[in-house]
Amino acid sequence: MPWKIPMEMWGQPLPEKIGSAPLDWRSLGFEYVPTKSHIRFAWKDGVWDSGHAFQDPYLPVHMLANVFHYGQALFEGFKGFHTKNGDVCTFADKLSWQRLSHGCRRFRMPEVPLEIWENAINETVRDNVSFIPPYGTNGSLYVRPFLFGSGPRLGVGPSTEYTFVVFVNPVGSYYQTDSGAMQALDGLVNDTYDRAAPLGCGDCKAAGNYAADLESMHAAKRLGYPISLYLDARERRYVEEFNTSNFVAITKDGRYVTPDAPRSVLDSNTNKVLQQLAVDLNLPVERRQIDFEKEVDSFAEVGAVGTAVVVTPIRSLTRGNQTWTFGEPKVLRELRDRVRAIQNGEVEDKHGWMRQMKLDDAPRDKTVLSVYPGL
Repeated sequence: MPWKIPMEMWGQPLPEKIGSAPLDWRSLGFEYVPTKSHIRFAWKDGVWDSGHAFQDPYLPVHMLANVFHYGQALFEGFKGFHTKNGDVCTFADKLSWQRLSHGCRRFRMPEVPLEIWENAINETVRDNVSFIPPYGTNGSLYVRPFLFGSGPRLGVGPSTEYTFVVFVNPVGSYYQTDSGAMQALDGLVNDTYDRAAPLGCGDCKAAGNYAADLESMHAAKRLGYPISLYLDARERRYVEEFNTSNFVAITKDGRYVTPDAPRSVLDSNTNKVLQQLAVDLNLPVERRQIDFEKEVDSFAEVGAVGTAVVVTPIRSLTRGNQTWTFGEPKVLRELRDRVRAIQNGEVEDKHGWMRQMKLDDAPRDKTVLSVYPGL
């Protein structure tokens, strides 16, 4: 029988299936893992192009691109899951699209049409199917869409060109232990820095908001606190949010409370999901101003909530010389477990958060560009 030249020598893709990448799925953290490709769309003269897939992870960008000088940059993040019945689904990605659209209006950027959003996600997930962590490994496929001003701009103003990118990255636990148990953290109340102005853009998932938090985060860690809590910038009285996560508390009388600060606190999709699940459990949900000093003694449980972790319990909060401690996260754990069960396809998705990917669909005609020969 004649020897056959392996297909990969000619740049032809080998058969791929879920979890076929050579990774230790149970050891994944929340770090960058090189994958196969990303999808990129360009906007110019009021029109989005048809998009292309790229295998080179580097972007050619003009040195005067608006993003470098005037900060037009938004990003999103959500996860895709290999479910119990074998499907691959994204979780609440339409909520991310809605939030990105809000950020586009706030930052004078062109909105990404829903059709482009969904097609970009579908194709990126499909082209990187081998990097989807298999069901049962406690992993997921993190999906990161982002949009930035890519056209050259010397004077202050909106960019003339924009680039929309979707890439994926397999991830495991963030703060959690190897067993998947919830790991409680000690937090510091931040009285030295502000995250966002009262009428600013803190409700947008803007890159600059995260850059502004880096020094504050580092300062808290130098003091031994892995997470810190911001209060409002005007009075330093009302709870806003943690470094990269919304604030949630379960009160001693069983209420779910979370801050209402519509221009300075990120509009968290995870928080929205948890609020709905709390309603499903007949818990009263209150989205309102939370006076930290007056109300902290009423908290039975405190959590930091977001895409990466769903819920991270907060064991204590320290402000100055005073420390408040909180109980075991019984309610927050139940809510977290319900989210994870939905994501894994182990219970019914009553609220339509899961969107199934059709991995066997033939992709539309597209050019795959790469720096590697034969690809």
